[in-house]
Order: sequence, then C-alpha cells, then structure tokens
Amino acid sequence: MVSLSKTTLRDMSAEFLGTMVLMLFGLGVNAQVTLGKVSVPLSQGELGRYAETITEFQYGDYLSVNFGWGVAVMLAVYVAGGVTGAHINPAVTIAMACRRALPWNRVVPFIAAQMLGAFVASAIVYGVYYEQIQNIEAVEAAGFEVFRGDDGPRHLGKSSDKASHHTMATAGIFGTYPRSFRNLDPETISNWTGLLDQIVGTAILLLVICAVGDVRNLAPQSNIGPMVVGALVLMIGLSFGSNCGYAINPARDLSPRLFTYVAGWGSQVFKDPNTLWYLVPVVGPIIGGILGVVTYDQLISRFHESEPESELGRGDDLDGVQ
Repeated sequence: MVSLSKTTLRDMSAEFLGTMVLMLFGLGVNAQVTLGKVSVPLSQGELGRYAETITEFQYGDYLSVNFGWGVAVMLAVYVAGGVTGAHINPAVTIAMACRRALPWNRVVPFIAAQMLGAFVASAIVYGVYYEQIQNIEAVEAAGFEVFRGDDGPRHLGKSSDKASHHTMATAGIFGTYPRSFRNLDPETISNWTGLLDQIVGTAILLLVICAVGDVRNLAPQSNIGPMVVGALVLMIGLSFGSNCGYAINPARDLSPRLFTYVAGWGSQVFKDPNTLWYLVPVVGPIIGGILGVVTYDQLISRFHESEPESELGRGDDLDGVQ
C-alpha cells in the first residue's frame, strides 16, 4: 500500500477541491446554456409546421459561457492558490515540472487529484440538472424538435429512436467537441485544426501565467493574481473558443467525458463526431503548455539580471485554468 505524506495529501486535497470548484461553475454554466436553448418560430408553413425559426437561449449564450468559465477559474484559484498555486490543470502541472518549478514526484498526485475533482464535479452537475437533461433527451429520443410558440413549448417532427440512453444533444454540457458546419466538407473542424487550436490556446495560457508569477516582471500582488488569470481564460475563450470550446485542460475535458461514458452516453462520446477527437484536448494542451513556458523563459526570463526565488519556485504560484 502506497503511503502518502501529509504534504502530498494537503496538495492533493487542494488540487481536488480547486478543480472541483472550477468544474462545478464551468459545467453548470454549460448546462444552463445548453438546456435553455429553444427555437422560436418566425413563420408557419404547410400543415401547421414552422418553416422558419431562430434559436433563443433563455439562460445565457456563448458570451455567458466565456464569462462563466473565466470567473470559475478566478474563484478556483482563490480556493487552492495559497496551498499549491492552484494548477487545476494537468497541462499546467506538467509545464511547471518541465520548467523545474515543480518536483516531478508531485506531478502524478497533482494530476490524479485534478482528474478526480473534475469527475466528481461532473457527477454533481449531472445530478442537479438530471431532470432537465432527461426532458431534453426524451425529446431527442422521440425525434421531436422543440419550438417555443405563443402558448409555450411545442414538440414537432418525429424520427427514429436513439440507441443509447443519452444523445450528443447534451454531451456538450460535459465534454468539448469540434464546431459543426452546414453544407461543408468536412462537416466539422478537423482533428488537426483542433490540435493546433489547443496548442496555441494553452501556450498563451502558460506564457501569461509565467508573467503573472514572475516577480522580476510586473507580477500583480498575490491576492490580485487570480483575477488576472480569470481574465486571461476569458480572453482565450473570446478569441480562441469557437473551434472546439477551448478546453485547454486535459482534466476539464477527459474526466467529464469519462463520466458521460459511464453515465449513459456510452462510447459515442469517444467516437462522435471525429474519431480520436477525445485525444485533441489532452495532447494539445500538454504540448502547448510546454511551448508556452519555453517561449516565456527564452524571451523574458533568461534576460533577467538576477535569479531570485520567484513565487513559481516557492510553490505558491498562481496557475489555474479552465
């Protein structure tokens, strides 16, 4: 039996709780936006069917998702930042280890705690929104399309039954998926574009995190740092979020995807819409994180005249990420 030291348990508890808080708020806002989506009829065609509709989001839209995840990161860093620096992201943990700002023997415990925190948060959000998810899935299983008319929601149009308990209509609450197109080939963002997207987004994340924790640069005070990191994630979402949902965090995507696999969505979450897509938000952020810290160190850190111990080196760094 593996015996964990008190320090390791403390670090794992902080990473678990910080990641869980991040994912509770992040997945919660995803759920509200996804489950509040309805179609509003504009005109009525033959046999009473609606010919033209617009999509209405009753409980938020893409902008609220961006702000929600940004604030979620800020609050999560406040929860765990004083203990571990609130990595709350395996890509951050691995990048900091490559930078020699974190001992390699702490990497596995950090990542294990982050993955578990994200999984538990997924289960909690699922429980809270279970009835709404069931309602949407009942409509999907019957092949109905949801409209909101003057007299309330209407379900029109029937298709074949679904094979699994849940459908991809709600899978996006938990995992990230490539953006879909209409009348284009390919119909979704390719895996290669998604990989590049995740590499660039996470590289920007780690580059700025290094600056936030660099006391030889213009590092903010420790109690302001979480706000800066939250704003950073908000900006990544606003500028690099449309391709595939800016996971930029393996725990943020893989753990919820594993939860959906066991909670009724089945193997479709690993196959639909692109084969091997689930590897994109895992591999991309790890590569991007390493590139981000290397870029900062090569262009900024190595030109510092002295090398005093920084916040990153002491273990109270301000990391944090969606």
